[in-house]
Amino acid sequence: MEFRILGPLEVADGSQRLELGGPRQQVVLAMLLLSPNNVVTLGRLQEAIYGEDLPPTSRSQAQISISSLRRLFTSHGHAATIATRAGGYVIGVGAGQLDSQRFRELVTTARHSSHLDQAVAAYRDALRLWRGSALDGIDSQLVRAAASRLDEERLATIEDRLTLELDLGRHHELVGELAELVDEFPLRERLRGQLMLALYRCDRTAEALQVYRQARRTMIDELGIEPGEPLQKLEHAILTTDAALDPPETSVRLQPAGPQVPNLLPADIADFTGRAGLIEQIGGHLIDPENRLAAPVVVVTGQGGVGKTSLAVRVAHGVAGHFADGQLFADLHAGTAHPVGPMHVLERFLRVLGVPGPQVPPGLDERAEVYRNLLAGRKMLVVLDDAASESQVSPLLPGSEAAAVVITSRGRLAGLAGATCVEVDVLGAGQSVELLARIAGAGRVQAQSQAATAVAGQCGHLPLALRIAGARLAARPHWSVQQLADRLADETRRLDELRHGELGIRASISLSYDGASEPARRLLRRLALLDAPVFSGWLSAALLDQPETTDQPDNTGAEDLLDDLVSARLVETVGSGSGVHSQYRLHDLIRVFARERLAAEETAADREAALERALGALLYLADEAHHRYYGRSHGSLTSNTTRWPLPGRLVEQLVSDPLAWYERERAALVSGVRQAARAGFTELCWSLALRATALFEARAYFDDWRETNGIALAATRQARNVRGQAAILYSMGLLYYGTLRVDSARQEFGTAARLFLDAGDDYGVALVTSQIAHLDRLSGRLDDAARGSREALAIFRRTGDQVATAYALQNLALIKLEQNDFGDARELLSEALALVQAARCERVEAMVLHRMGEAHLLAGDPARASDTFELALAKVRGLADPTGEAYALQGLGVAKVRQGESGPARSALQRAVVLAGTAGDRLIEARALLGLAELALASDDPRQAVVLGQQAAGAFRDVGVPLIEAQALILLSDAHLALGDSASAAAAKAQAAALRAGSARGATVA
Repeated sequence: MEFRILGPLEVADGSQRLELGGPRQQVVLAMLLLSPNNVVTLGRLQEAIYGEDLPPTSRSQAQISISSLRRLFTSHGHAATIATRAGGYVIGVGAGQLDSQRFRELVTTARHSSHLDQAVAAYRDALRLWRGSALDGIDSQLVRAAASRLDEERLATIEDRLTLELDLGRHHELVGELAELVDEFPLRERLRGQLMLALYRCDRTAEALQVYRQARRTMIDELGIEPGEPLQKLEHAILTTDAALDPPETSVRLQPAGPQVPNLLPADIADFTGRAGLIEQIGGHLIDPENRLAAPVVVVTGQGGVGKTSLAVRVAHGVAGHFADGQLFADLHAGTAHPVGPMHVLERFLRVLGVPGPQVPPGLDERAEVYRNLLAGRKMLVVLDDAASESQVSPLLPGSEAAAVVITSRGRLAGLAGATCVEVDVLGAGQSVELLARIAGAGRVQAQSQAATAVAGQCGHLPLALRIAGARLAARPHWSVQQLADRLADETRRLDELRHGELGIRASISLSYDGASEPARRLLRRLALLDAPVFSGWLSAALLDQPETTDQPDNTGAEDLLDDLVSARLVETVGSGSGVHSQYRLHDLIRVFARERLAAEETAADREAALERALGALLYLADEAHHRYYGRSHGSLTSNTTRWPLPGRLVEQLVSDPLAWYERERAALVSGVRQAARAGFTELCWSLALRATALFEARAYFDDWRETNGIALAATRQARNVRGQAAILYSMGLLYYGTLRVDSARQEFGTAARLFLDAGDDYGVALVTSQIAHLDRLSGRLDDAARGSREALAIFRRTGDQVATAYALQNLALIKLEQNDFGDARELLSEALALVQAARCERVEAMVLHRMGEAHLLAGDPARASDTFELALAKVRGLADPTGEAYALQGLGVAKVRQGESGPARSALQRAVVLAGTAGDRLIEARALLGLAELALASDDPRQAVVLGQQAAGAFRDVGVPLIEAQALILLSDAHLALGDSASAAAAKAQAAALRAGSARGATVA
């Protein structure tokens, strides 16, 4: 017999699959097979069937299941399969009978292999034994726990196999990932150095040095210091072309690059007080290796404001040395209107762990699987702050016992199996006074110790209340501590509330709130209108409808009022930004308090107007960022909704780097779309959703793109806003095209075109028509593509949109190139180039230059094409556009092939493949592969040309571009001929002809 547990439980006798009976029998057999040739006690079988609450018949039912299995095996001639032993039963399994044993044997073979190819083959053989999740469908807690360990072995094996298949020194693939990390952690010098080294090894020395210059500017601006000695030495080594920086040579047995080591913990709290016993208890549980079968999970629970987060962060820093593979941190915002779901947390964690944006899976289960795989066997600490429920954190738990998890929550989260719950209580009297002293000043508190003890008691020894009281004293050095004690003593009701948990927090917040000026209180109330967990300082001016700063001595500007709130600890600063890029948050309890005061002290009309101004300011800046990213001459779709303008100098500071601004305001944009829809600001809603597309497209934030489109589409449909619906459907078409769902894109574009017609919006019709023409060209419908491009071009010329006009001209030029009309194509591209240069839109200028390079290639002038592609390459690198860089390198590589420069050609094309893979653009990846196939054929390596040509043709087929697929097939035919395989050559050529004929028929029918 053959037993299979690497998937649904199966037993086969030769070619016959045995019927194993009911659930109890399957649980018993699974338990026996999980410990083959070892005794499994009867009690263990009872627990596996029924759990901890055993019915009186549990023993007999387990024995009946054993008897049934024995009868089954005996009927197939295997009576001795299950034997009775003292205390239990054992299943006898011989060599090769159990798939999990074969799997482990093959993995061991792979790990001890001295040859890379043999190791990879053994890993592949081992993984082919899997048919799904281990023991899938068996409903038993004990079985599932053991099956989970098997699943983790599988994931670790997949990772090992992939590691061996990577080439040593693939620095090309790390550039995009390191750039994203440096952008997120600009003051971490080691990341800067790694990015510099990766760029240097990619022959991008100038960019490597630019990274150093950016680091130096950032550190001087924000810290007032020069970069450290290691970074300075690295810059010197790059300048002197130090051979020590060269990549290591590839060896027979490759050693994989080290995994990402994230460190996302917030800064430890300098004035942290007490909790020594809890710190020791939690830390000891996290690092205790004894009896560890799964990742230890500690739930830190207690009332709001008791200091759960501070305690978790202190513990995490204390044990970080035991988790050398990194520390992850996520704030789940349980107390807000929109808690952070596991989908969004997993997206962030996967990106930090090195998964490129386009490769983040779309579904929760798939993301959780990739996450657990990345953490398998790694010593990683995960801190999940402010959780609302078990379902919010379950997908975020590692599957490997090497990791550990700390969760803070107001609830006990008792549904988390195996979790240890630690209750956090208020501070002791002495610790409360010590905390006050650390915040307000030790000398001041010690001099007035009796008053300080009174304040600590009046605050209920609750850390949040104590911090607010201490901040109050620190902000008013002329106060005595007794003054604060007297104020608390006069609030009889407040003292009563301080002794009643949650009410005590409200009273403490009221103390700071009442001490603020009326404008500051108004700002705090209105900040609570914002749903986004983090907000930027410039929003304060819009909420208050007053300038950011003021020169009038009796009128405090919004910026000063925000600083007052920060000083009072009613608002917290977050992130590493400074100056106009500073960002802030409200503690969830303070947000609740502020919203209560907002409802009590301001009218509904005032609240609505303040929110509309804030969202209008967000849209105003989004407009400005859009103009800087795409060029001001690019009209794009816009609405007549009210914007709230900000001062020009401030705007220039905020959006001088438009993509960086978009990234900072990503959460605000998503939240703003949602709030605008809920408030009935339909025009604001769809306008914000459309403006956010620039970020979502550039950074492959497809989840956010889908979410905001869905919200805006529902809002516009409910409001019967035809033009808004058309605009969002146009955006959805772009999203579908960006994710290679071409048919869905065409459908959304078609619906958008009809709605734009109904709304009388010719410009919108032109935008959609231009995109449909682009799809027609890719699918070979050249007549339809030309007609659509001309229709769009006429409207763009009439509206004066230079950038859109240039885009339509280059589309027409591409059609001319497909028809071998090089003269007209060059004229169209020359006009397009002049327009985008006048509009100063470098992004589209690079696109037009690329098309001009293609025109030179088709006209048989590779030298001129090479020069043009070099210009395009310089443009896209200046824009930090990896997708554009892949396109430029692909064109340059093909031009070098045709100039006979095989070395530069190979370098450019291989780098294009890497960049395209990182950006998730399969079309340009396929074109780069086709260029490599052409290079192989030109280098008298037809076998390699066949391999690469087949890969390229398959990719073009998947993307749905038959005309380019036909080009690949023609090259494939030439490669087959060079090998003397005339039959395969003829078949490829015939297939290419069929594709071209089919495209022509499709154009006629359309």
